[in-house]
Amino acid sequence: MHNDIINTISTELPEHHDIKQIDAIPTTCSMDGPSAQLHADLRRAVRDALSSRRPLLHHLNDDSSWLIQLPRPDAAVRRGVRSYFNILVDPWLKGGQSDVASWFSQQFHATPSAVQTIAELEEVIFEIELLAYHERVGRNKAVNVEEALNREATLIDAVAISHEFTDHCHKETLVELHTDVPVFAAVEAAKLINGWKHFRTVIPLSAFGANGNRDWRTFSVPPLPTWIGISRIMSPSDALYYHSAILITWNSGHAIGTGPARDDGTRKHSNSVFETGDDEDDAEAIIYTPHGVDSEDLTVVPNAVPPITTLAFLHGLHNVRLASWGRTALQLNLGVYNGLKAQRILKSKYWVGTHDEVKTGRGLVGFFIKRDVKSVQEALQEERERRQDSRSSEGYSEEDQVLLSFEDTNWLDLRNGESRVLT
Repeated sequence: MHNDIINTISTELPEHHDIKQIDAIPTTCSMDGPSAQLHADLRRAVRDALSSRRPLLHHLNDDSSWLIQLPRPDAAVRRGVRSYFNILVDPWLKGGQSDVASWFSQQFHATPSAVQTIAELEEVIFEIELLAYHERVGRNKAVNVEEALNREATLIDAVAISHEFTDHCHKETLVELHTDVPVFAAVEAAKLINGWKHFRTVIPLSAFGANGNRDWRTFSVPPLPTWIGISRIMSPSDALYYHSAILITWNSGHAIGTGPARDDGTRKHSNSVFETGDDEDDAEAIIYTPHGVDSEDLTVVPNAVPPITTLAFLHGLHNVRLASWGRTALQLNLGVYNGLKAQRILKSKYWVGTHDEVKTGRGLVGFFIKRDVKSVQEALQEERERRQDSRSSEGYSEEDQVLLSFEDTNWLDLRNGESRVLT
């Protein structure tokens, strides 16, 4: 694995190790004393992280490209060598992106992506799968895991695309993927991708909560396994669905089977397929919204049936808008204040920044972009100051209590090439 692909995997171990990239940790045979002990501890920390059987989140660049690794159910793992279901989100790894025309807008990453090609990403996944397998079954098992992994055409199991804009739907990156990788995309993006004639399976994302459907299992669209659902959260008032989110839901303990398909392609809930107890269909979720989504539109998540617990919420901090003459500015990225409102609704364990890279570029639109940058702590302090008088006279509201306890929520600033075990 290339030395600059994944810089850090961190986990909530008692010592709070920063775990350097897996293959870059030297073996102890070439060292002695404290140095050997340190590297042994780091390698053990990596093993502990992978053996936790929890999702892994990797930031592939400084912008909005992600790899999500969901632990496969025990029954699936017993039948094969793979430990994770690997979902690639909005990959734009290198090169420029342009919408409309280059004279109007053209952008480039300000810093090179930690992963430069899909082939490099496949190598990252290979290394993680290999280490996870050895931790799970030991190194003496007769199966040649490397040979088994190499027999697979690709280790990327699905791609999720949030928007048709080329910083999210980047053709040059996407066509590096194997043609068998299924793509789950926003409707307009799906139309665009279908026109390339590259992928065999392109599925438009359905809206979670539409027509009262708040059952994550019905968004498990074949060829997804029944324990994963991918859908979209949209605002009826946003005609272009610019401020929307991708909802990835899963239950790694879910029964493995194939539910009957409905007319819209989603699976119909059937007791003959899902024979589970009261809590066995509860799901975890990662919500990804590069431009932000109206906080009120997220209420469908805590009101979902079966219940959904948000594990990670990917929402940027930068307030970005397009100024113009004689009219209200066009809001692009909603920024930290919207993120705070959304977090109070979701109560996600992790809030992770995304799509906040200040890119290099050229074109007419660059003259009209306005960007306000605030950290979570700065935004919280401003809110505290605004609320100070009302608190002293009226006591603490429910929203105030959430605000005061917000420091206990894990804000994660995952940089280019950094990773996290979501415990």
